[in-house]
Amino acid sequence: MKIGKLPEQVLIRSILKQIRHRRDEVLIGPGVGLDCAALELKEGEALVMSSDPITGTVKDLGRHCIHITANDLAASGAEPLGVMLTVLLTEDTEEAEIRELISGAEAVCESLNIEILGGHTEITDVVKQPVITVTGVGKIDKNRLLTHTHAKPHQDVVITKWIGLEATSILVKEREKDLLEIFSPAFLHTAKNFDQYLSVVTEGRIASDMGASAMHDITEGGVFGALWELASSGNVGLDIDLKAIPIRQETVEICEHFDANPYQIMSSGSMMIAIDDGTSLVRTLERAGIHAAVIGRTTEGKDKTLRNGQEIRYLDRPQPDELYKALKYKR
Repeated sequence: MKIGKLPEQVLIRSILKQIRHRRDEVLIGPGVGLDCAALELKEGEALVMSSDPITGTVKDLGRHCIHITANDLAASGAEPLGVMLTVLLTEDTEEAEIRELISGAEAVCESLNIEILGGHTEITDVVKQPVITVTGVGKIDKNRLLTHTHAKPHQDVVITKWIGLEATSILVKEREKDLLEIFSPAFLHTAKNFDQYLSVVTEGRIASDMGASAMHDITEGGVFGALWELASSGNVGLDIDLKAIPIRQETVEICEHFDANPYQIMSSGSMMIAIDDGTSLVRTLERAGIHAAVIGRTTEGKDKTLRNGQEIRYLDRPQPDELYKALKYKR
């Protein structure tokens, strides 16, 4: 395609015709020449916004980008309403790829009951691969708004599902040919489909209703990065049992193949929650079909302790995410 804004006819047939209206709060949605969206909110409700560029993968980019931003909103306790998409595409992008990207995004929006509110799509030579920046909008009763700065001492720390789900799925999709030389097709099929677990919207709603004081979706930097941010922002310490952190065997083996630390790798699909009664939360989540585990406690002071059996060490400051290293790894 030619550099510049997406041609109007392509915009209409491959993007706008796929997007459905489903939220009463949306007064103005996407359309040709429209630069703004509009939402109506009730008195006492807070508008929550989040923005994120998706650069780690190009596989299933449309689906991936919606989950990441909806998770950010869910971590605040908010109900996601809609997203604005800025889509930058390379000159060799085919219209069928654009249609597939938007189709994936719209499918996730439908599953989460949110809308694509609008945005901008452009062909440009300043990117080497497709890049989407997503701005998400959610709503919440202003008195229930959460951040990970609200963690308090002497609370349980709960992790939902398993760490490393996002990175495991990405690595299989991006390096499947190489991995088939090591692992069976069935093993890789399971790992690739970890993307089915990427949403944390449900556990965010459950934890918020049960009185969580802080939530943090585990993204770049992995579980170690999220633990550091939870503790530092909340001005609390940590006493964490490494063996209690839930992780799938597929993630362990694939990370080992790429010489990557699974505790420092992208982990969307897993929510970290600080709450008074973590055991009750875990039981409730399990009844909803969501695996979860109490991995430790917040403490007074600033020590961030990691226990591995008899071995005790202290959490380091966040390190660069291991996914980028793994994607460049060559044996």
